[in-house]
Amino acid sequence: METFLAELFGTFIMVLLGDGAVANVILKKSKAENSGWIVITAGWAFAVSLPVWIFGSVSGAHFNPAVTLGLAVIGKFAWSHVAGYLVAQFIGAFLAAVVLFLHFYKHFEATDDPATKLGVFSTGPAIRSYFFNFLGEFVNTFVLLFGIVGIVSQKMAPGLMGLAIGILIFAIGLSLGGTTGYAINPARDLAPRIAHALLPIPGKGSSDWSYAWIPVVAPILGGICGALTYMLIFQ
Repeated sequence: METFLAELFGTFIMVLLGDGAVANVILKKSKAENSGWIVITAGWAFAVSLPVWIFGSVSGAHFNPAVTLGLAVIGKFAWSHVAGYLVAQFIGAFLAAVVLFLHFYKHFEATDDPATKLGVFSTGPAIRSYFFNFLGEFVNTFVLLFGIVGIVSQKMAPGLMGLAIGILIFAIGLSLGGTTGYAINPARDLAPRIAHALLPIPGKGSSDWSYAWIPVVAPILGGICGALTYMLIFQ
């Protein structure tokens, strides 16, 4: 139960702060409106690092089904714990989306564009092309898991682990994230998208279900391939 709650609360904090950075930048009448991509990418980097520091010694700080599955495939995580971790991650991400809806409610009211409102909750492509969007999310999460397995393999001090993973997230966002919004995490994208569909968000539009499979399937496959590649070459 302790690891379940750590994954739930860790994912909650991560999505609350990460998507909160997005909301601050893109919703109307926020004091951070139009502050730009650097704020979003830095916000997500910090949003990942903080719960890693808080819960790393409790659950291993996955907060991402692609991480959980990738580590299980390479034998670094027990398959018997996978289902519980995934459930905790999706619940945490969903609850974070609900809190964000309440926190930014007046700014959702002030924002006219339905696509902008969806962008607070889930990712979407800058240029819609399912093949290249899939490829982008695959590559991004390949880099994520390749990097995480490599970082963990260095056996660095626990305090440095969160910093290193935050830098990895920051680098992915700055260098590769502009094409699809770098979901790199099925729970972070799908659970808030479901919340968007269910919540009474003022003036919301479609939840874009035709695209929703890409930030779920591509990160899982990319993450598994990234983890396997590191293990095959360096272990």
